[in-house]
Amino acid sequence: MRIRGQIGDWPVDLTIELAPEEWAQLGRSAASSVAPEAPPPAAGPAPRQDDGQWAAARELLRLAGQMSGPELLDRLEGLTGSTAGGKRLLVRLRHSGEVKVESGADAPVYRWVG
Repeated sequence: MRIRGQIGDWPVDLTIELAPEEWAQLGRSAASSVAPEAPPPAAGPAPRQDDGQWAAARELLRLAGQMSGPELLDRLEGLTGSTAGGKRLLVRLRHSGEVKVESGADAPVYRWVG
């Protein structure tokens, strides 16, 4: 299986090779992990645990006005205490209507548009 495309500005070319027995095992695992449909929640969605971090990330970019991707990621990693958490917030900012991402000379530039 080959997957090609882009994630933001980054090209993706991924090849997955599995033997027939591995495909069969993967199929069995997927079939056994299908859970029954959960009932809809009674109230609105529960607040996300990282909503405070999300608010802080938005405020960080709002106050700065604009930041390069690497600089912003570095600040977000400091905010969350982990690389994964910083990347999660960076992706949320990239897809936020309050943020415009532009191509910079060396890295994307995140600009607050409110």
